Amino acid sequence: MNKNYYAILMAGGVGSRFWPVSTQDFPKQFHDMLGTGDTLIQKTFHRLADLIPKENIFILTNERYNDLVLEQLPEVTKRQVVLEPAMRNTAPCILYASLKIQKENPDAVMIVAPSDHWIEDEQTFTKNVEQAFSFCSKNKALMTLGIQPTFPNTGYGYIEFDKTSQEEIKSVNQFREKPDYETAKEFIAQGNFLWNAGIFMWSVKSVVEAFENNQPELFELFKSGIPVYNTEFEDDFIKDNYPKAENISVDYAIMEKSKNVFVIAAEFDWNDLGTWGSLYDKLDKDEAGNAVVNAKTLTEDASGNMIRTKGDKVVVVDGLKDYIVVDKEDVLLIYPKSKEQDIKKVLQKVKTTYGDHLG
Repeated sequence: MNKNYYAILMAGGVGSRFWPVSTQDFPKQFHDMLGTGDTLIQKTFHRLADLIPKENIFILTNERYNDLVLEQLPEVTKRQVVLEPAMRNTAPCILYASLKIQKENPDAVMIVAPSDHWIEDEQTFTKNVEQAFSFCSKNKALMTLGIQPTFPNTGYGYIEFDKTSQEEIKSVNQFREKPDYETAKEFIAQGNFLWNAGIFMWSVKSVVEAFENNQPELFELFKSGIPVYNTEFEDDFIKDNYPKAENISVDYAIMEKSKNVFVIAAEFDWNDLGTWGSLYDKLDKDEAGNAVVNAKTLTEDASGNMIRTKGDKVVVVDGLKDYIVVDKEDVLLIYPKSKEQDIKKVLQKVKTTYGDHLG
């Protein structure tokens, strides 16, 4: 394996739209959401380890999840777990991890990958990442993997690329915000738009330079810690300085401001597993279109439901259509799939009414 290949595995999110399974104390990336025997973070780590030396995979997460990471990924050492003492979106943590990696290996090329995506064709994923690594090794480039849109989705940002290019690796014209339905239809009709999956590749030199040029204040904040990175004094520096960082995404911070941005249209199946509905889409269904995880079901006049319990609980459903049914020790959620984006709001109401321990 190439010792210059690195990964930053993003595992700090809460996944509140997967409540009640996903909670602040135990978010979705640490759950076996599809009933496969592996949690999402385990699947992602092993997928990356097909290409990248295991010791070069860094896990970026909130400090409250340190023990969960080490428990679920026993191959990982303390050195590889990069802890955020505060929630500051994706740009500060990516810059922090990149400076750590650059100090260790200035020739590193790396991928930034969310821990909660579902990718079935892992060989093709590896092929696309290798393509990007090869390009980034030879060019001063910021790269992303875009997903071929299958319908006018309004829940994703879009990447507009140069439609005149015949190359597999295309120059990015601009990033577009999550559109309304009519705009999304126009994007797809134009044929040179991809979904933004939040998967990035670059050399460590290129990404650090992009932060220096586009986010000078953020860069100076984290640059001042370089002497203590990868030493016993790093934790104290980060605890004191990380909360001072601006709350900003890597897309806003550098990708939308840079000219040297390229995209590969991913050739693999992809699902961001952001909601119960997206999980439903990935699961096998019974004859009536019900998707079931863990439960034993008896259904009558019930179709299109997402049913998940713990263990082998028997669930009897009659006369229910297109609902999410999720049973946990202290919470039972029965909620229309059509309103799944409102689960975040429901969670806030539950916490206000019955206490934070439920979320």
